[in-house]
Amino acid sequence: MPASIPNATYRFQFHQGFTFQDALALVPYLHDLGISHIYASPIFRAMPGSTHGYDICDHNALNPEIGTREEFDALIAALHERGLGFIADFVPNHMGIAETQNHWWMDVLENGPSSPYAQYFDIDWVPLKRELENKVLLPVLGDQYGRVLERGELRVTFEDGRFWLDYHSLRLPMGPRSTRPLLQRASELLPAPPVELMSILTAVEHLPASTETTPEKIAERIREKEVIRQRLSRLCTETPAVSEAITRALAELHDAEDPSSFDRLDALISNQPYRLSSWKVAAEEINYRRFFDINTLAAIRMELPEVFDATHKLLLELIGGRAVDGVRIDHIDGLANPQEYLRTLQTCAGVALGDPADKYAIYLIVEKILGPGEKLRTDWPAHGTTGYEFTNQVTEVLVDRTAERKFTEAYNRFVGRQLGFHELVYRSKKLVMLVSMASEVNVLGHLLNRLSESHRWYRDFTINSLTAAVRETIACFRVYRTYLVPGNPPTEQDVRVVSRALAEARRRNPALERTVFEFLRDVLLPPEPNQHPVDEALRREFVLKFQQCTGPIAAKGVEDTAFYQYHRLIALNEVGGEPADFGASPETFHRQNAARLAEFPHSMLATSTHDTKRSEDVRARLAALSEMPGEWTQALRRWHTVNRKHLTEVDGESAPDRHEEALLYQTLLGSWPLEPLNDSTRPDYIQRIQQYMGKALHEAKVNSSWIEPNETWDNAVQNFVATILTPGSQNRFLNTFEPLAERLAALGAINSLSQIVLKLTAPGVPDVYQGTELWDLSLVDPDNRRPVDYAFRRDRLGSLSGEIAPRALMDQWRDGRIKMFVVRQLLHFRRDHPEFFTHGDYTPVAVTGSFADCLIAFTRGSVGKNLMVVVPRLSSRVGSPPIGECWGDTAIESPGADRWVDILTGRKLSAATPFPVAQILAEFPVAVLVNG
Repeated sequence: MPASIPNATYRFQFHQGFTFQDALALVPYLHDLGISHIYASPIFRAMPGSTHGYDICDHNALNPEIGTREEFDALIAALHERGLGFIADFVPNHMGIAETQNHWWMDVLENGPSSPYAQYFDIDWVPLKRELENKVLLPVLGDQYGRVLERGELRVTFEDGRFWLDYHSLRLPMGPRSTRPLLQRASELLPAPPVELMSILTAVEHLPASTETTPEKIAERIREKEVIRQRLSRLCTETPAVSEAITRALAELHDAEDPSSFDRLDALISNQPYRLSSWKVAAEEINYRRFFDINTLAAIRMELPEVFDATHKLLLELIGGRAVDGVRIDHIDGLANPQEYLRTLQTCAGVALGDPADKYAIYLIVEKILGPGEKLRTDWPAHGTTGYEFTNQVTEVLVDRTAERKFTEAYNRFVGRQLGFHELVYRSKKLVMLVSMASEVNVLGHLLNRLSESHRWYRDFTINSLTAAVRETIACFRVYRTYLVPGNPPTEQDVRVVSRALAEARRRNPALERTVFEFLRDVLLPPEPNQHPVDEALRREFVLKFQQCTGPIAAKGVEDTAFYQYHRLIALNEVGGEPADFGASPETFHRQNAARLAEFPHSMLATSTHDTKRSEDVRARLAALSEMPGEWTQALRRWHTVNRKHLTEVDGESAPDRHEEALLYQTLLGSWPLEPLNDSTRPDYIQRIQQYMGKALHEAKVNSSWIEPNETWDNAVQNFVATILTPGSQNRFLNTFEPLAERLAALGAINSLSQIVLKLTAPGVPDVYQGTELWDLSLVDPDNRRPVDYAFRRDRLGSLSGEIAPRALMDQWRDGRIKMFVVRQLLHFRRDHPEFFTHGDYTPVAVTGSFADCLIAFTRGSVGKNLMVVVPRLSSRVGSPPIGECWGDTAIESPGADRWVDILTGRKLSAATPFPVAQILAEFPVAVLVNG
């Protein structure tokens, strides 16, 4: 195990103006707050103007937009001076390719398969479409290729001895051999072409073709093309007439008065190792693996040792120099073999740190979405996940399970349907596979067809039936992916996942021949002995591609489609969540915590991240909505009635539709500001809600979408939002909305305090997302990536430096200091007493009495000492606030000690048996007690 496990992390989002120097200025604040490690978005060179940093174009350089190496080193020194560490965010799955800054990608576009980096990217050089053989499809055009070309938007330029193809701000390289006609024409325009120019033409003609991929030819091409460039650049400098002739040749190529110029330009472009197309073509014909369906993020083949070595130089240097204390691995499910990658990384980190035998050389967490019942693989050399499962576990335990039937009935009546969430997921995945990721599924279908042709037993299967079987099976997957390793026996978990998906796919498709699914099963899970073996190399390729495909389809189908169509209670619509499960009991929550302690005690605990659909405090409010099903049912019906006049008819339908209304009203309840809106704050809030609803409409893909925006519908929803949120004599909505929003805000604040206490005391490493030490009512990105006002937070933290009366914090709960106070107190306790959290056990505490179901209590024990945590849930049943005598006869079993001190209030308590909750929560709604 590493020498130091983080005590608590603080997540920064670099980019958008936040730099190393800004982080440096905050080190004293974070130390005072009690943080042990800062945990930042990627610091490596990303595409210019990146808003997130996950589009890395050079893994071995720091991003100059967030600072220099000297500034980074100063940040690390300041952290170390105060005993803090740094956790790096690393992206091994893909790279940003939108600009010329990615030299590997530019080399591939210039040289095709003969590029030394051609194998670094996951490119199919022999794709289904023959016209793309030995080419890369570039779906970068805003319109169809021919129209773009004839509008003059594609321009060939010459600079420093090389030719470029420019499309607006996008610059693409041109293969050296392909530009010979331009140099030939330039020579014809010269009365007496220089001998050097004719020699260069000969050299260009004899360059190895981009399809010649032997090591010798690749080396020759690299060497000779650079010599040619230098010679041509020098010739143009020394002989201006040559430069002028090239300029004239290019002018002829772009002569709008000469229709034949389009043909010459088309011929030149068609001779490149890439094929330009409209961005809409990508879904069906793209021939390089992407991150999800984002064309500007190309996957790299991290399973190749040379790719690993080429991308990890700087990271391992920083680890070896003790600048980086831990690593977060982004999108682990995109890799061909995640387990092997993690083993290699830990081994290399051990070498860098001087201990190659340490299997856990560095604190390592993975971004992994766990499906229902799925557990992180215990044979992975990682300390856990980034914490999405805890996000959902803590939300579920705050939701009132008994309200499920009423919420379901209210939702179904309002929207006029009874379609379950799992059915929506199935349909959404199929939609994604037909609309944005059809190419990936078609490739799998053709691979499976080639496999069927490799054995007479399967040759009669048609390509259509095989592709349909692949599509249906992926749609029925309940997890993101399996981890089958060809040549190794499958795990029981993988067998269950595949078998269940195939069984459901067969049940849903009785007209599709049963033996097709049996063939797919035998490809994924070969029987022993296998009486009808197929081509093993091809089978391995299929299995790896299949597994790399199911995750992106799940993410796009569930998180980015179904979550925006299903709005029974949107607190449950969270990354890694299961909206079909309406809440969980305290007993379930205890079991989950105990399992984490046993298996991954240092896994991260998150409640807000840069990727969550809504912030922790919004989610906590909406969890409280589950406690008032009757009021919600009436409010939903009433608000629809009073706002009906603001609906717009679009193609015979009302915009927004009822699904969108249900989402909007819950979003408003969850994000409604704690301070009254006024003329200066209202426009900003309206704009935020409009932006959120615009994204929600496009993600849902029902009335509008990213691919085909329905501007009329989009505008109708934007106008609806603005109208209902603008006060006026005709606005009856706000008068009925604000009272419920006020009540829910108070209940949500109690939930938020319970949530933060649970995060800071449950087994695992708590992560605080930027700014959430105070109330944070952000929605999905980009709303949750807005700049954080740290001057305000420093002032708030400073106000807590003296003696604080808990009652004063309660009375002024809206200013957020009560949350910051809890965060600071518990982080300081964690820092001063790590033994409770790094090695302490976890024991649920029994609760009795009238409100036994409204309390969560447990202890963390260490060497004869106990920490006892007591927080409320479903507090509307108890009282608002749930403090003191309102708890009645509710009590907990005293865990043995007689004397306790409340870390939050400083109160000293003598325990009775049983221990009355009214005594424990006499002054404050949450308690963390230490015996002594």
